[in-house]
Amino acid sequence: MNNKYKKSWTLLILCPPLIFLVVALIVMSLWNCILPEIIGVKTINYWQAMGILILSKILFGGFHGKFGQGMRDMKEKHLRHKMEGMSDEEKEKFKEVWRQKCSTGFFNRNNE
Repeated sequence: MNNKYKKSWTLLILCPPLIFLVVALIVMSLWNCILPEIIGVKTINYWQAMGILILSKILFGGFHGKFGQGMRDMKEKHLRHKMEGMSDEEKEKFKEVWRQKCSTGFFNRNNE
């Protein structure tokens, strides 16, 4: 293997963990500078900041990455294929069913 490629593989392996460590440090700093004064919470240490970062990723970001994008693309492609085989009347019926499902969703239940 060429020496040039060894350097790029080293960077590829080392950069994501280093970025994560730096972001955890930023989360800790922002938390400790802002939140204790505003809402009166305790300051946190580095490991707690790392835990908050991981927890927020799980709760709000998920772990789909490229695999998740591929799954969404596959579902979209399947739906598009399914819609192509429908007549105009069937498409309207399908859309109406989904409109009804969406209008009875969680956010609209409070309005009833």
